Amino acid sequence: MAKKQFKTESKKLMDLMINSIYTNKEIFLRELISNASDAIDKLYFKSLTDSSVGLSKDDFEILITIDKDARTIKVSDNGIGMTKDELENNLGTIAKSGSLDFKTENSLDDKIDIIGQFGVGFYSAFMVSSKVTVISRSFGSDEAWVWESSGADGYTIKETQKDKAGTEITMTLKDNTDDENYGEFLEEYRISGIIKKYSDYVRYPIRMYREKTREKERPADAGEDYTPEYETYTELETVNSMIPLWKRQKKDVTDEEYNNFYKEKFMDYTDPARVIYTNTEGAISYSALMFIPSRTPYDYYTREYEKGLQLYTSGVMIMDKCADLLPDCFSFVKGVVDSQDLSLNISREMLQQDRQLTVIRRNLEKKIKNELKSMLTAERDKYEEFWKNFGRQIKFGCYNSFGQNAELLKDLLMFYSAREKKMITLDEYTTAMGSEQKYIYYAAGDSVDRLAKLPAAQTVLSKDCDLLLLSEDVDEFCLQVLREYGEKEFKNINSGDLELETEEEKKAADKAGEESRDLLDAIKKALDGKVKDVKISTRLTEHPVCITADGPVSIEMEKILASMPGNEGEKPVSDKVLELNANHPVFEKLKAADEASLKKYAEILYNQARLIEGLPVEDPIEYTKLVCELF
Repeated sequence: MAKKQFKTESKKLMDLMINSIYTNKEIFLRELISNASDAIDKLYFKSLTDSSVGLSKDDFEILITIDKDARTIKVSDNGIGMTKDELENNLGTIAKSGSLDFKTENSLDDKIDIIGQFGVGFYSAFMVSSKVTVISRSFGSDEAWVWESSGADGYTIKETQKDKAGTEITMTLKDNTDDENYGEFLEEYRISGIIKKYSDYVRYPIRMYREKTREKERPADAGEDYTPEYETYTELETVNSMIPLWKRQKKDVTDEEYNNFYKEKFMDYTDPARVIYTNTEGAISYSALMFIPSRTPYDYYTREYEKGLQLYTSGVMIMDKCADLLPDCFSFVKGVVDSQDLSLNISREMLQQDRQLTVIRRNLEKKIKNELKSMLTAERDKYEEFWKNFGRQIKFGCYNSFGQNAELLKDLLMFYSAREKKMITLDEYTTAMGSEQKYIYYAAGDSVDRLAKLPAAQTVLSKDCDLLLLSEDVDEFCLQVLREYGEKEFKNINSGDLELETEEEKKAADKAGEESRDLLDAIKKALDGKVKDVKISTRLTEHPVCITADGPVSIEMEKILASMPGNEGEKPVSDKVLELNANHPVFEKLKAADEASLKKYAEILYNQARLIEGLPVEDPIEYTKLVCELF
């Protein structure tokens, strides 16, 4: 029989598909099962209005048969089947889709969804096969046809015999090579694993014969020393689950079922902290089942961690980690999204970046945020545990991308309260503020205990104002992006005027500054450019000295930026101001010191202020020498 050629650049397309589009060879089985499901869908739909079909939904199935000796895998279905012309049109022309035509002609958009809309999935069989044979009989026809091809050089088609309507595809696997083990697809465990991974929720049973072992019947006269004998046999088993958990109403699913699904699907040994379920119908329909882990994955804060939700279309997994469905701030969320409305490219491995995906992503963002807010309100202990695990990511999400997610996340933020001695939200801070308080005060550093002892911290607390203690490197950057909350600006207690002093205190400080102008200028000169200014402090009560920052870069931000690798010498530094307590005994000694002593005192006080702020002493040997000279 003469071999027919594929139409219209098919040779090039097949080569492209096998070598470029499909990078994961195991998905050939997913594609063929999806096609079989489509064929059954068509006949099932016909059975709803045509009693001659003679089959109910429970009669349909997909059968996988492995023959190790012949080195073949067969995928069979009892669906609609194909005529000779349909075999020619659907298999003879790459990118021709009978499924898409069927859906369009029958206006089934709101009745039945067809997985294989692109007409190319069948050809993925050639990734693993040296020959593919298709036998099909169309429903209502007495004729059956066999289509056979060994690759891009063409195909043959001839009449054959088949008892019932349906299609069976037999793949003869390629020989193994040094680089590829095609024989792995002849192992039952491998095939069942692929089915469970990609096609577990296809709505028709996927069955395959499994080899099992059982004890032979024990002879009636067997004695106590009888050694059991065993035999192998095959049994037809259903491999797939068929009904996705996310397709069931939440009220019909137990917590145990959700927990087991999460642990099995996402390889965790602990129950999730929160289950998030949503089913949306409309212009874009989808179901989503998401989970917030109760612990931080071991690699979460590393470059190796991959975010993303599993993406399904009509119960068939097309992407294991679809990163585009989650913003980075919610990268800890695990789960699945199932939608038949997303546009896929010809390989089903990549999504088109279109409006549909954007809409789903935005909806999921809101859903996750609302669930977290609900946890914060109703399950405070659980939320605080969540915050220990993933609060850093939420704060980074506020700061990242110039704060584009700040509005979404600001109500979820928590920081340690120096007054309450516990974690509080920004809303809780502002609600408890006095009517005269102008700012939300915070201190940033590497330790809550050290921050609580800062001279300015004592001043803020003494004025009956609360103080947020920020101990992670991202904290201050997060607040600077937010700038304000509830129309109250954030104020670093070691930057700028705190505006906490009374009019009398302010006048006293101004007077002391005017009277001591020559002394302050002399100290500034002695420090030789190390500080931008020296002034009388309004934030000190007990301590003699502190160092503050004037400008957008705080002292803590300078430390963090200095610790980052790269761009050495180009990182911004804070403009430092040395503040002195005019009411401290040390200030009196400064006023009485001669020029030589004043220079030494200035260096000592400057380095003491640096130590209080967690900054290193610039010259430890010189500093030690100066301290010793005081004795």
